[in-house]
Amino acid sequence: MSRDVSAGLFTPPNVLSASRVALAVAFLVADGTGMRVALIGAASFTDMLDGWLARRARWQTRFGALLDPVADRLFALAVLVRFLIGGELAIWQAAVLFFRDIMTLIGWFTARSVSWLRAIPFQARLLGKAVTVGQLATFFAVLLAPSWVTALVILVGALGLASTIDYTLMLWRRRDRVLYEASGTATDGA
Repeated sequence: MSRDVSAGLFTPPNVLSASRVALAVAFLVADGTGMRVALIGAASFTDMLDGWLARRARWQTRFGALLDPVADRLFALAVLVRFLIGGELAIWQAAVLFFRDIMTLIGWFTARSVSWLRAIPFQARLLGKAVTVGQLATFFAVLLAPSWVTALVILVGALGLASTIDYTLMLWRRRDRVLYEASGTATDGA
């Protein structure tokens, strides 16, 4: 029985995730604080809603699991670029805010190139979600409460470092389990 591949691509959560790519483009060209606050709000809302819908209605797809973090990173990158161009953030602040995202990208490429990591599913973790919330709060602060920006950047940096360590330790533990199971399978079949 063949399955309609497009049915899995165009689920409501995937459409919401994809909308963040459009919101990223809109943020790059948006003028005015109100419009930019609204775009960050919309991106925040779609990020929360797509995950909730995917879990609640069982609309989880492999495509969505890839699309959601990519859309998140593109939106964050667009905001950071716009804030850098506008002089609203210093380069060091943007680098700290995007640190976890860079580490995630490095981790993803590493996972694709190391055979034993391919078997380990990557899932969102609490510290990673906290970084995303911190990034969004910082984006709002840049526009609405600039005196809070440096403190929030430092907080996001600390959370980003903790998140990177958390993901690394999780992979290491799962690596041990995958290698143990592989060696058990090899001896069982011998």
